[in-house]
Amino acid sequence: MSTTKLWAGAPLHNPWLFHRAPVFTGDPAVFIENTDGTTTMILRDIEIPRAKQVHAAGEIHPYEAFTPDGGLSADRETAAAQSAGEFLARHGVTKVVVDRSFPELYAHYIRMRAIAVECDPELGVVERRMKSAREVEALRVAQRKTEQAVEFACQMIARAEANADGVLMREGEPLTSERVQAEINVFLLKNGMGTSTSIAAGGDQAADCHARGAGPLRTGETVIIDVFPMDPQSRYYGDCTRTVVHGDIPEAVAKAHAAVVEAKNNAIGVTKLGATGEDVHRATVETLEKHGYSATPPDDGSLATAPTQMHGTGHGVGLDVHEPPLLVDGGPELVLGECLTIEPGLYALGFGGIRVEDMVIVGENGCENLNAISEGLDWR
Repeated sequence: MSTTKLWAGAPLHNPWLFHRAPVFTGDPAVFIENTDGTTTMILRDIEIPRAKQVHAAGEIHPYEAFTPDGGLSADRETAAAQSAGEFLARHGVTKVVVDRSFPELYAHYIRMRAIAVECDPELGVVERRMKSAREVEALRVAQRKTEQAVEFACQMIARAEANADGVLMREGEPLTSERVQAEINVFLLKNGMGTSTSIAAGGDQAADCHARGAGPLRTGETVIIDVFPMDPQSRYYGDCTRTVVHGDIPEAVAKAHAAVVEAKNNAIGVTKLGATGEDVHRATVETLEKHGYSATPPDDGSLATAPTQMHGTGHGVGLDVHEPPLLVDGGPELVLGECLTIEPGLYALGFGGIRVEDMVIVGENGCENLNAISEGLDWR
């Protein structure tokens, strides 16, 4: 027997709801999939024309259309939850199924109407993974602008001057991680993207794969540039990483970088419909191990002292920069149209860090790579 399903929150801040009802509003809303397959959306009155324009649901109503006895709260989110409970009660619903993002406030007011609320953690997961042609195009646009920002940052570092102490200088001032991060954001904004909490980590800071980086950058050291902004026109993300070395590239870095690029290309080579996230990850691991590197981080959570991959091979991207699936041991079978990052890396104290990340779309016989910029270390 079919069950009523609910999503709730603010579409601009809840990607699970936005995926069902792509309305660009930060106001609370409820999306209901009724047992007969019809859909209903409840949201703020002034947002209804916007919702109708994108055909967000079969029926679209303001909160006030379902006012319970005693009226609606002056708090907008509470009013949305009350209205959802009243809608369900009027339609004789006794149980609803909700997704992993469902706010407890809504569940509270629905339960007050003697309606059971059951969470299905997998509700909507596969649907989000299977990108439509419209979504793939949005991801192409976002990734194109993202990789341009990465290229911009790598060239800025490669073309800086080094002072006598090896510190990189730009326009008479030290070139710091924070300055690179700020310049990336200016570039993104000028090119129609949102800002990113980008990584610009050099030297031993890059040995921690997710350290953002702080302080002056230096010649001869690896610098990881990882940029992952949202395109405000579509709400879809880009995600791209490259590694740059200013000046002479140490032999050990060049050798490790070649292994990482080979691992990325081998992982991309097995990414297709019917493969699993584990298959993709194993291609990375086997390539790195073939070259004498480890893919097993220290058991105690410390940073590695010899170049090691500290993470899985990648993850899904879409309305979030990190979304299912993960490309790790036990990773699920890939689905047609999903967007994945392929991002092997090696990290160690005294060595720094290397990561090269592309974003791909899964096809029946392979995948489409959305990246076009250099994979190299020299960006002069």
